[in-house]
Amino acid sequence: MAIVSEDPSNPCYEIKGADLSLVALVLKTSDKVALSRALDQQMAESPGFFDHDPMVIDVSGLSLVAQEALDLSALMTLLRQHQLVPLAIKGASAALLDLAKGAGLVDASDARIRRSTPLVEPQAPAEPLADPFTISPAVSGAMRIDKSLRSGQQVYAKGRDLIVMGMVNAGAEVIADGHIHVYGTLRGKAIAGARGNTDALIFAQAMEPELISIAGVYRTSENPFPSEVLGLPAQICLQSGPDGDKLLISPLKL
Repeated sequence: MAIVSEDPSNPCYEIKGADLSLVALVLKTSDKVALSRALDQQMAESPGFFDHDPMVIDVSGLSLVAQEALDLSALMTLLRQHQLVPLAIKGASAALLDLAKGAGLVDASDARIRRSTPLVEPQAPAEPLADPFTISPAVSGAMRIDKSLRSGQQVYAKGRDLIVMGMVNAGAEVIADGHIHVYGTLRGKAIAGARGNTDALIFAQAMEPELISIAGVYRTSENPFPSEVLGLPAQICLQSGPDGDKLLISPLKL
């Protein structure tokens, strides 16, 4: 027999607002085979990168024809197989939205998805920071790598900062959910704020990266750094503005 409290000072539940961090899958194709191959490659290159993350499926970039060709049920199964949890959909046509709601997805048409604008602007010099294959504990729970990383090596600091006490050579990759500090030359790839932390920063004693990224906004070596920061101590941050998100680079005086 159920017992219901009649005391108004002790209600059965409360309705409150809550914040939830989501990742977005911005679809550029409805081809399930291509999507599966790309997700398999991501899992192979970054084991543990996905950890049952709640996700919004953004189909805004697909044409109506492509949306009609999209097998939503198969896509959701594919995402779950890759440790992702689809919760919502954005940019869907009326027909696709009806299917999505029937599959339990929420209409996230108003969700703001960060778009990559690979722009780097030199900034005024910043104040220097103190100095804070072996992984050692570091301050504030950061992961510390005590030697240089060779081509083909990859390190992921899940849920924390990453400190590399050496070089990140071309072909190597460092990923962190927080900040990245490289106390040597950064020639490989550096991905900070991997799960959407827009406050993440990238520091290097010599900035010569193949690719840098913060919260999904990226720049590659195809667009070279200006001479005042290339190969020199520098920091990179993400700045949001009316024209979108952009990466800002600042020289460091060490």
